[in-house]
Amino acid sequence: MSLSLITFNYKTTPLGLREKLAVPSSSVPALLDEARKRCGLDEVMMVSTCNRVEVYYQAADGLAAGRALLEWMKRGFAGWDDELERSAVMLHDEAALTHVFRVACSLESMVVGEPQILGQVKQGYQLAGECNALGPYLNGLMQRVFHAAKRVRTETAIAHHPVSVSYVASELAGRIFETLDDKTVLVVGAGEMAELVVTHLQKAGVRRLQITNRTFANAVALAEKFHGSAVRFDHLAEQLADADIVISSTGAQGFVIDAEMVRAAERARKGRPMFLIDIAVPRDVDPQVGQISNVYCYDIDDLQSVADANHRERETEALSAQRIVDEEVARFVGWKHSDAVKPVLKALRCHFSELGEQELDKVMERFKDLPESDAAALRALVQGLVNKLLHLPSTRLKELGEDLNGHVYAEALAELFSLQTEPQPAKTQGGNKVRSAAGGGDANVLPFRAAAGPTQT
Repeated sequence: MSLSLITFNYKTTPLGLREKLAVPSSSVPALLDEARKRCGLDEVMMVSTCNRVEVYYQAADGLAAGRALLEWMKRGFAGWDDELERSAVMLHDEAALTHVFRVACSLESMVVGEPQILGQVKQGYQLAGECNALGPYLNGLMQRVFHAAKRVRTETAIAHHPVSVSYVASELAGRIFETLDDKTVLVVGAGEMAELVVTHLQKAGVRRLQITNRTFANAVALAEKFHGSAVRFDHLAEQLADADIVISSTGAQGFVIDAEMVRAAERARKGRPMFLIDIAVPRDVDPQVGQISNVYCYDIDDLQSVADANHRERETEALSAQRIVDEEVARFVGWKHSDAVKPVLKALRCHFSELGEQELDKVMERFKDLPESDAAALRALVQGLVNKLLHLPSTRLKELGEDLNGHVYAEALAELFSLQTEPQPAKTQGGNKVRSAAGGGDANVLPFRAAAGPTQT
């Protein structure tokens, strides 16, 4: 048993393609159930954020199952095309394991060290559990992954100054103007991402804060929490004219802010520059907005330059975190390799116990009048002797089983004693980085006929 995965992400899949892959969390359980049945998967889970969608799975043949998954996606996503298929990356065995550990430890994030991704991985794990798509392999793996992420947080300084896409968005706003205390900032959206943006903006000095959301009560609640003002969503077009900086993060499927709305706002502002930062996937702001005079529009991919600077500052801590990842991957691999010897150990113990019972029965036939207390003591003696004889070889076999070739010792033992073990599942096809048949990059988002926005990150 080993891990395989398919990933699309910000590194190789442009925003325009990632938008096609957005998967609402409410759709995940049904998708996992269908994927498991149609693609021959034993276990499966999905991680879906604005920067990545990844499917982690265990199957008898990881490569064949991956190809079946891609075919299934091709049929299920309205926006699927050849370019999107070329963005697919399949990973198997230790390459896949290392990737999953790195993702949860925020080493694969656009902003290295950001804290949100661990919660999103946990959400994916929880959703998979709700539809019974998990088994002993992924359950065991994710517990080790969460342990590794905790070690990275506590044993390195990578999270001492936690940043995220929301932090980068607010930092970019601070770079646009010399000061933010006299600027009006309009935040479109009232979810977790919007709240994080507001938190960072206030730390950066923003005093005039306006918040709008389709559900006005949510906008009011967030505005009260941060001493801002709530704006009704149907007044968004007029409110744009008063905003120096607009940061949008909603789960809408279409553009929330179109070019005509911004043109009208630009005319009303009479030459004062206007900055829009769109951190939603799919995008909230029509890309044509960036063509309007005195209007500057940034999307989530534009934040990469800021993230790169952050990454350089954290390189030392990232190296320490990678060492933890390597340790935890090795431990998990050793643990899974040791699984191969467990059926042999069980069969060996049964074999010797049966021999002991047989010999004991012969003795008991000769001493039928033996008092029950003495008979019990004799049985305990035989069982204790079996346990002592098996203790050292069992311990050594478990230790050897953690090695890549540990199964050889188990097979030799089974042959020597003619042990009958239960058949084990076939191993997945090995390999390091295996791209889809159509090629691929190194990505993080998944396709399915999306009907709602993705989880924000």
